[in-house]
Amino acid sequence: MHTAELMRAYLLGLQSSITTCMAALDGGSFLSDAWEKPPGEKLQGQGITQILENGAVLERAGCGFSHVLGPQLPPSATQHRPQLAGAPFEAMGVSLVFHPRNPYAPTVHMNVRMIVATPEGGEPVCWFGGGMDLTPIYGFEEDAVHFHRTCQAALAPFGDDKYPRFKQWCDEYFYLKHRQEPRGIGGVFFDDFSELGTEASLAMVQAVGSAFLDAYVPILQRRQHMPYGERERAFQLYRRGRYVEFNLVWDRGTHFGLQSGGRTESILLSMPPLASWSYQHAPEAGSAEEALTREFLVARAWV
Repeated sequence: MHTAELMRAYLLGLQSSITTCMAALDGGSFLSDAWEKPPGEKLQGQGITQILENGAVLERAGCGFSHVLGPQLPPSATQHRPQLAGAPFEAMGVSLVFHPRNPYAPTVHMNVRMIVATPEGGEPVCWFGGGMDLTPIYGFEEDAVHFHRTCQAALAPFGDDKYPRFKQWCDEYFYLKHRQEPRGIGGVFFDDFSELGTEASLAMVQAVGSAFLDAYVPILQRRQHMPYGERERAFQLYRRGRYVEFNLVWDRGTHFGLQSGGRTESILLSMPPLASWSYQHAPEAGSAEEALTREFLVARAWV
């Protein structure tokens, strides 16, 4: 089976297993919206957007699969591969963001993807990207340690260097430069990856995707029933505003989708249902809200 066929089959199975598990945990169900780009648009392809809104546990949870083909790579995909500028491409991936209802339960993001580009007169060039990261509203050290240990274990078969490299990459990538602030406690992230060869690189990106439920579900189960009030809810919405800022200003995946003519509803699947902004917000000294910035929104060695 061709690499693209293997990846597509894996991604569809991954999306199904994750949404089935999360629906059972929430008690609700995901709306499944299969879509196809209409003829005549510059980007062709199809996908499945699955979303659960207003659940008992998940206030908004989106998990999307897409498989698209385009006449030329957008600038966001060629900034590290200038020789492929203008090449036709094929891209596929699964991307998810879950926004829990309880402020003590962290937001989580995961993405695994593959891009194949074929320069004029050349052979196809294939590379992979992805990772997962955790964005707590209230910090718990045991949650951060568990998340990072699971990421480390998933990458261990592919070399001892992978977790520390991809952990640092994640810390540097999920960073709001205009705020001089990390988005969360990180995880792992990699892009433009093919150094292990196609077969092993494919296996690595699949290992990361398959580790997601082990990384996140135990944390969500620990936090989903913790009591909270208006103060925690207000802080949750304020911190979600930061999440929105990163996704719209800095995220390459968002830029890739919009620049390539992707499906806007699916690209913006990561947005929370509610968020807020407050001018020069300053948490009370010594509070749990202040501890988030002081103890968790810093680059730390969690394992």
